[in-house]
Amino acid sequence: MTKPESKKSGMAAISSTGKCAASAAAAQVNNGLVEPDCPDHSTHIRANVMKQTSRESMNWRNTGVDCEVYDDGTNTFFWRAHTVTVLFILTCALVYVTLLEETPQDTAYNTKRGIVASILVFLCFGVTQAKDGPFTRPHPAYWRFWLCVTVVYELFLIFILFQTVHDGRQFMKYIDPKLGVPLPERDYGGNCLMYDPGNTTDPFHNIWDKMDGFVPAHFLGWYIKTLMIRDWWMCMIISVMFEFLEYSLEHQLPNFSECWWDHWIMDVLLCNGLGIYCGMKTLGWLSMKPYQWQGLWNIPTYKGKIKRIAFQFTPYSWVKFEWKPASNLRRWLAVLGIIFMFLLAELNTFYLKCVLWMPPEHYLVLLRLVFFVNVGGVAMREIYDFMDDPKFHKKLGQQAWLVAAITVTEFLIVVKYDPNTIMLPLPFFITQCWFLGILLIFTWTLWRFFIRNVQ
Repeated sequence: MTKPESKKSGMAAISSTGKCAASAAAAQVNNGLVEPDCPDHSTHIRANVMKQTSRESMNWRNTGVDCEVYDDGTNTFFWRAHTVTVLFILTCALVYVTLLEETPQDTAYNTKRGIVASILVFLCFGVTQAKDGPFTRPHPAYWRFWLCVTVVYELFLIFILFQTVHDGRQFMKYIDPKLGVPLPERDYGGNCLMYDPGNTTDPFHNIWDKMDGFVPAHFLGWYIKTLMIRDWWMCMIISVMFEFLEYSLEHQLPNFSECWWDHWIMDVLLCNGLGIYCGMKTLGWLSMKPYQWQGLWNIPTYKGKIKRIAFQFTPYSWVKFEWKPASNLRRWLAVLGIIFMFLLAELNTFYLKCVLWMPPEHYLVLLRLVFFVNVGGVAMREIYDFMDDPKFHKKLGQQAWLVAAITVTEFLIVVKYDPNTIMLPLPFFITQCWFLGILLIFTWTLWRFFIRNVQ
């Protein structure tokens, strides 16, 4: 399992402008790789370095890397392919189950076990054989694993979509026997006084009541989303738009009913705003830090080894996202589509809990969020590459394709399982506001990309 980034041992440093072929050849002479009095060999090295530099410059230009990367080319056991080893271990496990283990006489248990085993075999195949994506840290196999999990999750959603409403909800009991029971939604509205003079014991009890586990979850969620999107304006637009969606849909889901200060102070300003701010600070650090990679055993000090291990969980190189939505119609529609899909995925979180009868604190809800944390960054990078350089990236990336399919499938499950809730008409005032907003976007699009260009 080798890294897709360049690991040429003859190159000491890679930069956006490339290295001079003569300097590279001279460096190899100085390092003792070539005898200085061998002109034929030196000329051959110089020609190879020029070819190598050309390939590196082309790769740099295509990937859009915005930083200098140094890599000493170390390829240790950690990075090598282990396809035969994995196949041998998997075969041994299957032989053990077949020949040495007695099969229980329990149909339900054997069915669950067979499904889990099938998934594990697919994950083993995908981790060793699937195509690498744009990320390689901490290891390409990590991202191949989440790609395979994405496939498994989409197949699970398709299975749920093809069941009846009753069967689909009861099927969740096979995952957790506590599921399959309707649960009331908590109402976050009610008394919206920030300071309640009638409560002499604790007049700020309404604020403390809202301080639950979802407050740090909001902050952490938007910190991670900022690292995915890498743009302050897009993050703030999505954050504010979701609060408007909660206002608009509180007649469908009671837990969307929150106090005004819960919407705009606790959510937008404090949790979301602070998460976006910290995310942008982290992005600034990532764009400025040096990307110098050495093999662990090539580092002499223990402090350097520990630092190298910690940096293994940071990006291999850095790409700054410049969305430029107003530059042309294609980018404008792409950014609108990204915002729409982000908002739809956010809404799916709440509506899936409602239609599949899962309490907010259930571990499946948390696992879904962890899943999107791991696949969202890859999907956004693939979308950006596809939008920014369509001549080089001729098709949408595999993770982006799957995430879009999952978002749509989740929404279709919501529509099928509870059409009465999802089809409740919006209040007339809310409908007018959304109609006006859509009309303004449509009008601006016509003016910016059609009327203005003609003039």
